[in-house]
This record gives sequence, structure tokens and C-alpha cells, in this order.
Amino acid sequence: MGSFAEIEERAEKRKGGAAALKTLMPKLPDVDVLRAQPDDRLLSEMTRYVFYAGFVRNVIDSKWPGFEAAFSGFDPAFLNLAPDDYWHDLTSDTRIVRNGAKIMSVRANAQFIRQLADEHGSAGQFFADWPIEDHIGLLGVLDKRAERLGGMSGQYFLRAIGRDSFVMSHDVLVCLRLSGLPISEGKPTKKDLRLIQDRFNAWHAETGLPLTHLSRICAFSVGMPGEEDEA
Repeated sequence: MGSFAEIEERAEKRKGGAAALKTLMPKLPDVDVLRAQPDDRLLSEMTRYVFYAGFVRNVIDSKWPGFEAAFSGFDPAFLNLAPDDYWHDLTSDTRIVRNGAKIMSVRANAQFIRQLADEHGSAGQFFADWPIEDHIGLLGVLDKRAERLGGMSGQYFLRAIGRDSFVMSHDVLVCLRLSGLPISEGKPTKKDLRLIQDRFNAWHAETGLPLTHLSRICAFSVGMPGEEDEA
């Protein structure tokens, strides 16, 4: 395994130097801010990323005030008690994108958020306290217990709420292979996921950088300049 310094050097050359690359890094994750996130805001972000999948993001964002109103502010307590008629009416509500399966995912994810709150005090506390050394395990929780938050939707959701995380975008996976990691060309297998986690853990120990920055630098080190994946 080559050092991460080689990857970072390649990204710096592609982005105009160390200072320029630094300006492209996202804000440092703040675990205390994440821990204090209200459950309704986390459900709102879950829903946003569920609806992003398969749609132009700008379309979803432009309608988001309507989403907030239609889903009663994403209050999990209310949504867990809302009757079937409430959900049926949403399928014809012009304030939102009327995709029945995604609308019903909000009902399931409201229940998931409430379960996390019952188990951990709040959903924010759960997401904040999960160890960064097992990010793959957290993605597994979303895949098994949440609705429509497997794959990239769950990864981007965690990034959006301020969870320190890596994103397994196309360019990040290319970077990992170039670093010598023997992962498959297709969708990562369970073995691949463990190898990816171990590699990011090693890079984190080597550099002290958050996973979020490691992931972004990795993506910037490959691909066409200006066309890198969101990572």
C-alpha cells in the first residue's frame, strides 16, 4: 500500500496546489452538532435523499417547502400515528413529487427514527456515537432498518447530516484500486467493504484527516478535472 501522501500530492497537482485543494474541502464534521440534531430534521434529510434518487436534485429542492408542509414538518411522533388516509392523500398532493413508494418510505423511516430515539435518546445521538472505524456497519444499519437508504442514498444522507464518512463513489473506488486495494470492478462485495473500511482506517491513522476529507481528496486524485464524483 502506498502512502496517502502520494494520493494527496496527485490531487494537489490536479487542483492547482495544496492551498487550492484545501479550499475544496467540506467543513469539518462536528459530532456535537450532529448529536443535537432534532429527530424531525434528520427525517427531513432522509426524505430529501430518498427523493433525490432518480430525480433531478434541483426539482426536489425547489419543492422542498411543499414537502415540509405536506409531511407536517417531518414530526416523527405525528407521522407514526398518522392514519392510512393521511398517506393516501399524499399520493395526490401537488406540493410534493407524487411517488407512492417513496411517500410510504417516509412512514417507515419515521418509525425507524422513533426506534433510534427510544434506543439511544435521539437519532442524532445514535448517528454521532457510532464509531467512525465501522462506517460500513452504520451503512448496514441503514440498509437493513431504514427504507430506501441503502447504497448511495444512505451514504450521501450521512454526509449531509454532518456524519464523518467516506462515500464510495465511482472515483473513490477507482482511487482505492489504484492504491493497490484488491476490490472488484462492480458493486463492492462484503469482503470489498471490509477492505475499504480498513484502508480508510489506515489512511485516517496515517494522516489524522477526517474520513470526509480523505474521501474527497481520493476522488480529486482521479478522473477528469472538474468532473469528479461527489465524494
